[in-house]
Amino acid sequence: MKIKVIMPIISDVFLEETKKEFDLYGAANTEFGVCSLDYGPASIESEYDEALSVPNLLEKAKEAEEEGYDGIISDCFGDPGVKPAREIVDIPVVGPCEAGMLFASSLAKSFSVVSVLPNVVPMIENISKTLGVHGNLASTRYINIPVLEVHEKERLKAALFEEMVQAIEQDGAHAIVLGCTGFLGVAAELQERLKEKGYDVPVIDPAFAATKMLEGLIEMGVKQSRLTYMTPPSKSKDVIEFSSYELELSRGEEANGK
Repeated sequence: MKIKVIMPIISDVFLEETKKEFDLYGAANTEFGVCSLDYGPASIESEYDEALSVPNLLEKAKEAEEEGYDGIISDCFGDPGVKPAREIVDIPVVGPCEAGMLFASSLAKSFSVVSVLPNVVPMIENISKTLGVHGNLASTRYINIPVLEVHEKERLKAALFEEMVQAIEQDGAHAIVLGCTGFLGVAAELQERLKEKGYDVPVIDPAFAATKMLEGLIEMGVKQSRLTYMTPPSKSKDVIEFSSYELELSRGEEANGK
């Protein structure tokens, strides 16, 4: 099967590591295509950033379907563009936040999310409400490290571990969901460190969870319901085309020194 991973940012700082991680996550017969955006935000740390990421993400989603991909992952914990993408493509679309929360809810009666900055806390809590698992969400914590700095692994792991312990001891979390898809390659080590401290709880890597959920949907031959995600009127597609037009116009103005 072929899965398209769309990183909804213009920065390529995570690109190579993301490719390597998804190759580890996937089954032997799964082929991944990974891309970032042509235009949009450098990172997603607010509702504004997320809104800027959606137009080109939707274009990338349509391209992925046309190129023969079997499913799509929007590779950001805010799940940007997942719902509108489900309306315009006939292949399953999965978001890491939804997948991570559903996995955690199946493994524990409560879970906490540990993410990057306070800006994203309301976004994450809103997703939990829409998904119907808000009652299981013990807390949403953050490490005060911007997305573009999470590649500093030792600093990242130390900050995450501290917040995880507090989530368990103070908030009553029985599982932990990593709240950023940039937290690459740290879940297993942090889970083991928690166990050594006496807390035998699952630590969910959201990108890993999204991969396994999407592989399952593809193998089952199912996608989003057209009773929930109805195909939009044709005028909605004009918004995507207009975004592309605006991009080309902007590039032309820059070239002319305007």
